Amino acid sequence: MNTPTPQKPKKPAMSIEKAQKARRKFLQSLGLAGGVIGLSLLGYIPVSSAKTPRLRPPGALNESDFLSSCIKCGQCVQVCPVQAIKLGDLNDGFGVGVPYIDAREQACDFSCDAVQCVLACPTGSLTYKKPDFLKISDGAKLAAAPILKAKEKDAESTLNLKERIGVARLARPESCLAVQGKPFKGQTRGAAFTGKMRYMDVDRWKPIPIRDHPYDLELCDLCVQACPVKNALELRPIKGADGVERMTPVVLEPCVGCGVCEMICPAEPAAIVVDARAPWKA
Repeated sequence: MNTPTPQKPKKPAMSIEKAQKARRKFLQSLGLAGGVIGLSLLGYIPVSSAKTPRLRPPGALNESDFLSSCIKCGQCVQVCPVQAIKLGDLNDGFGVGVPYIDAREQACDFSCDAVQCVLACPTGSLTYKKPDFLKISDGAKLAAAPILKAKEKDAESTLNLKERIGVARLARPESCLAVQGKPFKGQTRGAAFTGKMRYMDVDRWKPIPIRDHPYDLELCDLCVQACPVKNALELRPIKGADGVERMTPVVLEPCVGCGVCEMICPAEPAAIVVDARAPWKA
């Protein structure tokens, strides 16, 4: 005699009212997500929720013009030899796909020589020269074309940039090793740091991890050594309150705001930082 197979109890059918409620909730969530993404792509969220100015790639237009003209195509990201350019997401409030640079993690060291991100930009959001109808921000215009140290001996040694993207600043002089009169030896950001930079004594065209290039300095001047722009940063003597003469980094007018000094600084947090879109003040 065959024993009948026990039947699993059937789940009670969802009521029409509950089904409609679940559907409305799903459609509301879908609409909200689509609206957020749409606003981000249009540039509204970057404008309304930005709290800290982001460092933009070289040649970026003024922030509002940049956000409205950038189509978030990612071409600038693809051509950067040190992967300095990142794309923002909803979490940082700068919209989906808006390019920016986190100098502490990876600065622009101009390893490409010609500023390839500007050449790759299809919309003019990154440009060598602004159209006449766009105003140059006060303090953004460079007095002269910056000389790239790596190209100093070339027939054409300058970068084709008219405006800076920020200005470096000694934000924490008390933690600066130069101000303290201290040396530096070893890997500037430790063995785990993934940042890259080109070294002319290694390979002009191939940036290497900074951790693979240890230093041995009697007095720390890493920011000055690493700065890719000639005469943008130098050490100068200062006399402290105790009457002792020490050296301090001094930012000069040719600074373009690339962020290499902030990336290379061994202090944690960095003693020297770049203020995005900050004007030059003599």
